[in-house]
Amino acid sequence: MAEKKKSEIGKAKAPPPMADINVTPMVDVMLVMLIIFMVITPMLSKGVSVDFAQTHNPIPMPDAEKSDAIVVAVTHDGKTYLNTTQMPPEDLPPKIKDLLANRLDKTVFLKADRRAMYGRVVEVVDNLRAAGVDQLGLWTEQVQQKGKPATPVSAPGGTGQ
Repeated sequence: MAEKKKSEIGKAKAPPPMADINVTPMVDVMLVMLIIFMVITPMLSKGVSVDFAQTHNPIPMPDAEKSDAIVVAVTHDGKTYLNTTQMPPEDLPPKIKDLLANRLDKTVFLKADRRAMYGRVVEVVDNLRAAGVDQLGLWTEQVQQKGKPATPVSAPGGTGQ
């Protein structure tokens, strides 16, 4: 019996199998992913940010939010962008023609800053018309009226011409 006790002392018993799932590592990974998505999501906004003109009766344009939408932006300092690429307005027609070549819907969306010079916006519109644009969507924001709760605008509004 003394020999049996000596052999038992040298051997450690393994703990019994646990039936519970340890969720702590999964929660850690999910929190890290949440933080990564919270940081990256604002960087994924399409195009150039501009301060939109405000209107009382915007027309919803859900096609403007699509990933393949053609968006031309005019910033307050007069710079012109095709999606995210800066270019002068006179270079727009050949690029727009190439982008519209295989499309049935020849709509281009224009984001013009409210402080942009009117002449620059007209120049961009003229160049878009020269490229064969059938429909031009002007992005605007809905005016928030006093006394009414602010309603988020899910899609940009504007006028089709």
